[in-house]
Amino acid sequence: MLFPISKVDFSIWRRFLLLAAGFYLLWFFGYEQWLGPDGRLDALLTANMADSSAVLLRVAGFAATVGANPMLVLMDMRPFVYIGSPYNGLAIYALFAGFILAYPGPTRTRLWLIPVGIAGLYLLNLLRVGVLVVNQYYAYRAVAFSYYYGILTVLVYGCIVSLWLYWIRQQPQPKAE
Repeated sequence: MLFPISKVDFSIWRRFLLLAAGFYLLWFFGYEQWLGPDGRLDALLTANMADSSAVLLRVAGFAATVGANPMLVLMDMRPFVYIGSPYNGLAIYALFAGFILAYPGPTRTRLWLIPVGIAGLYLLNLLRVGVLVVNQYYAYRAVAFSYYYGILTVLVYGCIVSLWLYWIRQQPQPKAE
């Protein structure tokens, strides 16, 4: 059985759901009501994502820079991809970390898994932006498919789920009564 039913399981899931709800409330009141409207954290992360994406593209041999608007990635001095605040990665970092913190497990493992996972998601997000820029450069008509149908988003969230499954499988399974 994938998840054996026992009293221990219900307490684990109850704890998980309570912590997840608490982290959601923390996100709602901390970000949605305060940090998000303030805009400074999003502006910093988004400008960093645009700048780092341009660096990645330059390393790959493309003439990429950031425009006067620090959220706009240019190729050959022409605007190609504008990175809005919802795409700076903050939400996926919080989602990933919240799950790892809510699901039971050793603190020592959390101390390395959360920063390593966030760093991996950051790099994946950079790659996603880079692919969108190159896609826009070579096949601009295909950008709508890549962007709106979420091929790259599925890849990012697939990686998040894989990291979550790694975390779950590292924990000892409770014994059925």
